[in-house]
Amino acid sequence: MDKVNKMNLPNKISLFRILATPVFLFFLVPGWFGQFLGLAQWGRYAAAAIFVIAAITDMVDGKIARKYNQISELGKFLDPIADKLLVTAALVALIMTDGLSVWVVFIILAREFIVTGFRIVAVGQGVVIAADKWGKIKTVLQIVAIVAILIRDFPVSLIVDIPIGMPLMYVAMVMTIISGFNYVAKNIKVLTSSR
Repeated sequence: MDKVNKMNLPNKISLFRILATPVFLFFLVPGWFGQFLGLAQWGRYAAAAIFVIAAITDMVDGKIARKYNQISELGKFLDPIADKLLVTAALVALIMTDGLSVWVVFIILAREFIVTGFRIVAVGQGVVIAADKWGKIKTVLQIVAIVAILIRDFPVSLIVDIPIGMPLMYVAMVMTIISGFNYVAKNIKVLTSSR
């Protein structure tokens, strides 16, 4: 088996994120953890911790892959799946657990589908479309908003007793729209190419 297909460290980290997603849901979704033991709130905190760890590994695996020349086709496949699964699972679960607007989730997921579509077409033309700073800001805002919603009742709220999670999610949604339009504007040539 050649280096391209090996399960190297970055790929293992991406696989960890994929496997962490159902564990995250187990702790977050009511009735799956501690419902009858009065531990449901601690389940939210555990879910938040898992989400943060998984989000951090998203930054780590890419840096390791680039630093040690371990970029592989398998990694290119696993990494975006791991990212999208985790955030999508969180957003969908928050509709049920916290009344997150379906429209917010729809807009965020629609942007991801559109960007993925562009990337698929670009790959067919031998073009690689990298994430830009707007996409990275969008991702950070989404992660921070999700965590803020998850730990809304954490004891830290005694210091700052302001529910910032939902407002942050709306800010993340606006940035999602901006980054989506920016992405389309920069890469529209992919759809008009005659190649």
